[in-house]
Amino acid sequence: MTEEPIRSWHATHPGTKRKHNEDTWVDRPDLGIWAVADGAGGHQAGEYASGLIAEALGSLAPELSASELVGAVRGRINDTHRALREEAERRGADTVIASTLVALLARDDHYACLWAGDSRAYMLRDGELRQITKDHSLVQELVDSGTIAPEDAEKHPHANVITRAIGADTDEVVLEKVSGRLQQGDRFLLCSDGLCKTVPFPRLAQLLQSDDGVPPPAALVAAALALDATDNVTAVTIEIPRTATGHIGDDGS
Repeated sequence: MTEEPIRSWHATHPGTKRKHNEDTWVDRPDLGIWAVADGAGGHQAGEYASGLIAEALGSLAPELSASELVGAVRGRINDTHRALREEAERRGADTVIASTLVALLARDDHYACLWAGDSRAYMLRDGELRQITKDHSLVQELVDSGTIAPEDAEKHPHANVITRAIGADTDEVVLEKVSGRLQQGDRFLLCSDGLCKTVPFPRLAQLLQSDDGVPPPAALVAAALALDATDNVTAVTIEIPRTATGHIGDDGS
């Protein structure tokens, strides 16, 4: 069987209210890695944080095996976490230099998704879209405890408070992980919260499965801007046109 390459696209925009874009992305089908990082700390600090993450992931060696890739991502992110904390300390008290991260790794017929914060990953399979990450946020904790209903989460006054981030004030950052087997035709969406908290879930599904010739990220970002997205908006989409043999992500890394 002829193996077709994985196809991917990306798009980003500062949003309708902000002058600076603190989001960064990785779109490297040659490495089997894609990511979105949403920086925090204001202009320069947020851009620095997300940019450092993108640089760390985009410079990974292409010949890594599946388990080596998962381990390398964890190692690079922990190094970046420490570097951001050191830079924040150097800049002075009360400085915040941090970023969320969601990353997708693909090897052969398996995927692994790793994340910290509220940037999200979705998978479209057989026409059904589902969120495969779970936000590390205050409102998610409130939903989990039954304090608020899921439909009230996006409009909660503390909806932007995250509980985990790269560069946050902890010695180590823990990347949560989900993994599974790829199927032909799977489509993934990685995005910053400026997209998923602006565009309704049914509209995300509709745009992600569209085959009108417009790259999905361009259509997704345009939809967010049409709804007056006030935050930075970034989308990376990945399409799996084939299956093969192999393994990723189930080694406990």
